[in-house]
Amino acid sequence: MRTARLPLVLCVALFAAVLGAQAELIDDILASLSRGVAFLERREELINLDGVAGFVMLQAELKEAVRTWPHTDPTSWAQRTSAVALVKRLDQSLVKAIAAIKQSDPQYYREFEPVLSWSFWSVPQEWCTTDPSLVYSSTMTTECFNEQLSDKCMTLLLGTWKMNGTPCIVTKPCRDTMTRFGCPHYSLSHQLLYFMIGKMRGCTNLLKGDTRPARVNMTELNYQKIFCSNMKKTNQDLIKDLSTSHKTDVFIENILFCGLAGFSDFYRSDWLQHIFKLQDEDVGCFGRDPNIISQIIGDELLEQLMQPHRRVKRREKVLPDGCSSHMTAVAVGALGGYLNYYLTEQDITKRPLVS
Repeated sequence: MRTARLPLVLCVALFAAVLGAQAELIDDILASLSRGVAFLERREELINLDGVAGFVMLQAELKEAVRTWPHTDPTSWAQRTSAVALVKRLDQSLVKAIAAIKQSDPQYYREFEPVLSWSFWSVPQEWCTTDPSLVYSSTMTTECFNEQLSDKCMTLLLGTWKMNGTPCIVTKPCRDTMTRFGCPHYSLSHQLLYFMIGKMRGCTNLLKGDTRPARVNMTELNYQKIFCSNMKKTNQDLIKDLSTSHKTDVFIENILFCGLAGFSDFYRSDWLQHIFKLQDEDVGCFGRDPNIISQIIGDELLEQLMQPHRRVKRREKVLPDGCSSHMTAVAVGALGGYLNYYLTEQDITKRPLVS
């Protein structure tokens, strides 16, 4: 009788151990996010639009986590209380950060105003996985398109390409660009983002008008799976040599976007530990380079004197303390994704689907 019961006892013990380990990880994620939010609170008027957007994604993820928190035991309830406190802090800081962007760059704010609302972003309710067979045989060595074209295509979807513009417009150049295979790095991640924004904006038929015979049966989900399968391969290659901030930024951005698109295999524990290591314990940001602080301060002061109305590049802005605005944004967004994924793992009714 004892022999028959032993496997059950072992299973229960193993399950308890897994939950305990995940509870510790959730503690670590919440502690890291608290430091990240503290950084936002100190720099809320300096972070650029991409930086604020990452914190807005985190805001949506935290609100969803609080809404669906699966347990009410003392440990879990204390964690939920911490998440609630983070949401309140984010709510207050983001109002100020968004107001600062609206004042410093009103046109750019208007073009991307929809994505600066937490309600725009939806958190995955079910999961899928990538497919290694979809990885490109080769990729281009340079980006497929620039930031200006990406912005234009996004605003056509958002309906912000002009005042009271019609949303969900798909031009042939945008469709061809955003469905092009073989793109690397930021081009690849922004191809995925294009489809994500279309979905969250409520656009349908993004592929309408595509008459290429090889693409006739392709769906938007097909493209997302192709892109994330390649983004995962990119991360598997990058993790071997994250020697530059550019590589690290791409690595974390891929986790953020594909995780938010519902691909659970991006939430690897070793990748999470690497994100933790990138955070500056004192300042709270990610990707800080203290060696260039004095240089940055001098360069920014010179730029302000020479070009007081110069537009800040959306993708990156290195702040006076040497912190990367973009890397911090994608890191906190990725951590919010990890939080929701681990909570889903604890709720046996929402386990990832195998595909």
